[in-house]
Amino acid sequence: MTKKVLSLTCLTLLMAHCVVCQPKSLVVKRAESSMTYRLVHPLHKIEATSKEVNYRLEADAHAKKINSVTAEVDVISFDSGNSNRDSHAMEVIDAITFPEASFSSTSIVQNGDSLNVAGKLTFHGVTRDIQIPTAPIWSENGLRVVGEFDVSLTDYKIERPSLLFIPVGDTLRFSFVAVFDKQ
Repeated sequence: MTKKVLSLTCLTLLMAHCVVCQPKSLVVKRAESSMTYRLVHPLHKIEATSKEVNYRLEADAHAKKINSVTAEVDVISFDSGNSNRDSHAMEVIDAITFPEASFSSTSIVQNGDSLNVAGKLTFHGVTRDIQIPTAPIWSENGLRVVGEFDVSLTDYKIERPSLLFIPVGDTLRFSFVAVFDKQ
């Protein structure tokens, strides 16, 4: 009887350990997560932020390893603090036809304390391969990931808007913060 109880206890502990070590989906903390874009014109800089980014990732929190990541954002959720400017930006990127931008990882390479995330970015109806360097910060409660990447407006078939006949720069610089809790 004792051998059966001991065997059953060992089997239960082994199964529980295997379940804990399996990759898990962490839950995004939307109130602490965001994405911001910056666009430069010779006369001023434009910055707009969205707090409505849907970040998802699969990770093994025990091994502190991220296996895959996706992000989606409704482009109309970016707010620069100037509704006229935001409306014009939505016209430029044709937000009615292309209301969402999304990213899906294809590979993630650990490099010391940083990650290089390769994947597909779909923006303005165009999908292109991009590389995103990130800095994951693990804690007992979850994970915080920060990073930046650039997007060429012309690569995504977006006509650069002009102010006083001077076009904005071709580069949109995106920065993001994604905060996750362990389940």
